[in-house]
Amino acid sequence: MFSIEHLNVLRATEIEVIVPHLSPGARVLEIGAGTGRQALELQRRGFDVIGIEIAGSPYAAERVFPVREYDGAHLPFPATSFDVVFSSNALEHVRDLTGIHSEIRRVLKPEGVAIHVLPTHAWRFWSIVTSFPSALVYLFTALRRIFPGSRDTRSLRRAWYEAAREAGAALLQPRHGERGHGITELWLFHPWWWRRNFRRNGFTLISEEPMGLFYTGPVLLGAHLSLVRRAKLAKMLGSACHLYVLRSNQLAQP
Repeated sequence: MFSIEHLNVLRATEIEVIVPHLSPGARVLEIGAGTGRQALELQRRGFDVIGIEIAGSPYAAERVFPVREYDGAHLPFPATSFDVVFSSNALEHVRDLTGIHSEIRRVLKPEGVAIHVLPTHAWRFWSIVTSFPSALVYLFTALRRIFPGSRDTRSLRRAWYEAAREAGAALLQPRHGERGHGITELWLFHPWWWRRNFRRNGFTLISEEPMGLFYTGPVLLGAHLSLVRRAKLAKMLGSACHLYVLRSNQLAQP
């Protein structure tokens, strides 16, 4: 089942792949900072980091870093303010990609880079597959609470709600991001789609690489599956996320 603690472990581990692409002491803006875990990890490594997130984020209560709120469209900073604009599993949740790309180009310094970590088609595929056993786990939990004759009706209702929600998600495959649906995200999350999107919005792809960890939306097995094993599985089943390092075409011009 999903665990914010385990998600933080995954995100902190992924930072090791990101750091080599940052110049020492760089000023970094993280868009969609969530709990602030990755911003905190970057700060610990000597980077000057500002994290921003939309108001009402479900991660607000779990923050470990002073994340600022913004409107989700306009970056509240002057032009050429940052050496790096970074996001992790955020752009797929942005409806107006053209607008956010324009804002990123605006706040980047000349020769600055944008670094985005995004879920892959492999993550989408295995999230679909593992959603069914995840739904069964929730259903089994609900049944276990019934058979002992529990009188905690609120707890029972919550268990059945979670089971029904997971079963519905397994059957209907709702979308994770802002475009298409669960099945079309097999294409919308493919690196080919993102490369074309970046190019159309004024960026040149400098480098890219898989993040090297396997996990799914339900994060089945959670911490019971070690990071070493997740790394091995990524080589066979595909990495959950992909890293893109970009430079603005506009900023690169003299």
